[in-house]
Amino acid sequence: MTDKPQLNEAFDAAIESVRNCRASEMACVDGSSPERNLNRLEQELVEERTRAMQRGSVDKDWFQKTVRWVVEWAPENDLTLIAALGGIARARPSQQL
Repeated sequence: MTDKPQLNEAFDAAIESVRNCRASEMACVDGSSPERNLNRLEQELVEERTRAMQRGSVDKDWFQKTVRWVVEWAPENDLTLIAALGGIARARPSQQL
């Protein structure tokens, strides 16, 4: 079972990272605007946090799909989003992810 306060904090940190990236006007790896991707990621994080808090764990498939998707467009020199997602994984027992 996951420590729910720790899991909630990890989601909060990931959502804050998305907002910081938006405020910094970062660019995607291809130079395009990430605004649509950041909006989608924030919405997915909010929704998955609700589901995870009810279940007591993060959906493994959702997590893997999300990390792969973010890696596709996040700039290589800014790993804050990936690191924040990693915090969500660390808030869970490693055998579940």
